[in-house]
Amino acid sequence: MNKNFIIFLSWLILFFNTNTLGEESEKLKIGLLAPFSGEYKNLGNSLLLSAQLALNEIGDKNIIIVPRDSGSDDVKKLNESIKEIISEDIKIIIGPIQSNYFNELGKFKNVTFISLSNKYPEIQNNIISIGISLESQLNVLEDFIKKEKKKKTLILFPKNDYSEFVEEKLKNLKLKDYKIFKYSSDPKVLTGEIQKLTNYNQRKRNLELRKKMLEDKDDEQSKRELSYLEQLYTIGNVNFDSVIVIDFGSSLKSLLTSLVFSDVNDKDVLFTTINQWFDESIFYENTINNLYYPSVDLKEFQKYNKIYTKTFNSQPDEITILSYDAIGLIYYVWKKNKKITSVNDFLIKDKIKGKIGIFSFKDGRVSQELKIYRLKDKKFFKY
Repeated sequence: MNKNFIIFLSWLILFFNTNTLGEESEKLKIGLLAPFSGEYKNLGNSLLLSAQLALNEIGDKNIIIVPRDSGSDDVKKLNESIKEIISEDIKIIIGPIQSNYFNELGKFKNVTFISLSNKYPEIQNNIISIGISLESQLNVLEDFIKKEKKKKTLILFPKNDYSEFVEEKLKNLKLKDYKIFKYSSDPKVLTGEIQKLTNYNQRKRNLELRKKMLEDKDDEQSKRELSYLEQLYTIGNVNFDSVIVIDFGSSLKSLLTSLVFSDVNDKDVLFTTINQWFDESIFYENTINNLYYPSVDLKEFQKYNKIYTKTFNSQPDEITILSYDAIGLIYYVWKKNKKITSVNDFLIKDKIKGKIGIFSFKDGRVSQELKIYRLKDKKFFKY
């Protein structure tokens, strides 16, 4: 990769800071739609603090953030807040965080929205989503599985409201041999499903039969084999050599636990999942020793968390790092074009390096160049 074609937002922040001290510029007014009330108000407050953190680093007094409450699942409040922002002659808005309101945003054709949603990476009429998309994650996992020379992949995800969405995204996978399995979100049902999927009962019977055959033999080879089999739970391979689990939180942990209880060995099977934002709670699950997943840059993520915590004496929500990058991105486009009039101003040919890592605008969509991380011995390692 030619580093000359990568724009570093952190470098730009310092560059523009030193180059605006002696000149009078027009004001850059940025709207911020966040849930400052309702169920997600803590997230809204964290998003605002993250935006303030970006302003602190930029140091340009010509940037003004205009926050408004989008509410929590409140379409009326969302529309009222957008109209309030527009009334202040603002053409660029960060938010909302949810993609299910995109139809509402389409009504405001003269405003560009930088959404933090990860659901639709396609650049729409007046919406750019910079969240870590499932497409970007699957692309990285696909390349990783091929690199590891795995031939049979099992893709698992829960039966829920997002199942249809996930299935649609999987249609673009280029893996030659993969199977899809949708599992129950009920842990009691899940265990039985995974045992059936992995042919656990038959493999367990195979072990008992083999041990029985060896019990009456006195030769040393049979004794050694029997001693070895006594340490196992099953014998025989499963019909896949890699898995992709599209899940997170307690549901992911239940799935991994079920695979372990079904004697699926991570020495034989490559275990991968989607972005977990370096969730350390998974350390305390007695499940998979080696788990891989694509993610944002770990060092930048840790650095951001450290500065945020030191500045505001609180822990940030993970996705607030996206609002930090959104401020840097908007500032760069504004300084480059002297104005922001539509999404076309953001169709930058160069790649952008922000806190989340490298992302680009290509073929009408936003894509992230994520890295693979390995979870082992209660630590994260870049693979």
